[in-house]
Amino acid sequence: MHPGFGLVVRFTLSEGSEGAFDALAAQTLDGIRAAEPGTALYVTHRVPGEPSVRVFYELYEDRAAFEAHEAQPYVQHFLRERERYVDRTEVTFLAAVDGKLQ
Repeated sequence: MHPGFGLVVRFTLSEGSEGAFDALAAQTLDGIRAAEPGTALYVTHRVPGEPSVRVFYELYEDRAAFEAHEAQPYVQHFLRERERYVDRTEVTFLAAVDGKLQ
């Protein structure tokens, strides 16, 4: 298994901002799908029972692919605009031990 580079981001959103945040994330995903071959997996999640929480799971081929992702204009736009909707952000970086990729 290639270790890759991964992270989990947990966002706690301001009450009432869930729809706008989800729209911003969806717009950002359009760019990720179209222009990031080094992004192996990028999934946004809702958390059952916690309507104001979103969790992103991100897996990149390597650290360079993550840095290329972060430099994209649509990602920079997301990083700026998300501040309008987010009360708290928690980031956990991951180091793969074992697993299965398609």
